[in-house]
Amino acid sequence: MSEPQLQIRVIPVTPLQQNCSLIWNEATKNAALVDPGGDIDRLLGVLEQFGLELTRIWLTHGHFDHAGAAAELRERTGVSVEGPHRDDQFWLDLIEESAQRYSVSGLRNVTPDRYFEDGETLEFEGVRFDISHTPGHTPGHVVIHNTELKIAFVGDVLFAGSIGRTDFPRGNHEQLIHSITSKLWPLGDEIAFVPGHGPTSTFARERQSNPFVADRITGYAGATTHAPDIGEQRASKRWS
Repeated sequence: MSEPQLQIRVIPVTPLQQNCSLIWNEATKNAALVDPGGDIDRLLGVLEQFGLELTRIWLTHGHFDHAGAAAELRERTGVSVEGPHRDDQFWLDLIEESAQRYSVSGLRNVTPDRYFEDGETLEFEGVRFDISHTPGHTPGHVVIHNTELKIAFVGDVLFAGSIGRTDFPRGNHEQLIHSITSKLWPLGDEIAFVPGHGPTSTFARERQSNPFVADRITGYAGATTHAPDIGEQRASKRWS
């Protein structure tokens, strides 16, 4: 049996240009959305454009620009909302209030149908995705990853050349650095990641040059190798 052919497309949403990730199986046309933060009509339009049926809604954390469209998506599609870790429910309860501060309308508070736990496994179209609880930016933040496909959806934990803010309620800088070095780096240098904002990158590149978490700063020791970026990943067999 041939392995599933998954596609990925990053769709920036809300005025904060948050990277909502659309993943789909080209054969079955079933799709997952990671962090649908807003612009729900645009997201549904992309699904329609590619002839896709939404079957999964996954959240990395509770900030409004990552989770603000989840409640309405659930109502309009009947798809359950999954994630993040339960420690972010207080943020999910503040989506409407937080969005108003940024003059963003139409977003709603949400309670997931289930929370994610550290170490659990998700299944999408015969492909396994693993969950790592990565607190620091928010207490209930998670990262969704697949080491065989060499891909991770890291929310606001890590960015190309930066890391997540920790000045929000229950943020913790030391905890964030520990999450990156203990939960992300061991997944492998070859992992390419989609951050919550901005361009994609690789763990190898960030370990070499990120001014906050490069190995020379954190003291993390481990092999560092070149890793392809997302564009190279999409040209491979797995992401064709």
